[in-house]
Amino acid sequence: MNAEQFKGKWQQFKGEAKRQWGKLTDDDITQAEGNYDKFVGRVQERYGDKKEEVIKWTNDWYERQAGEAGAPNR
Repeated sequence: MNAEQFKGKWQQFKGEAKRQWGKLTDDDITQAEGNYDKFVGRVQERYGDKKEEVIKWTNDWYERQAGEAGAPNR
């Protein structure tokens, strides 16, 4: 996922991110405000997670969203 894709999905993403990482505050979310690097940095500050783990989770989330959007209605 690139920075533009991240910014475009920010509204949907921020709720999921808060569920995944409950230690993130509203201020953390506000400060990241769609900026991928800032978001990753905030998660690392709160959790000490490795950057690669945060990036993997974020990319997996994005791929799930893209898959759901492209799934045919039955």
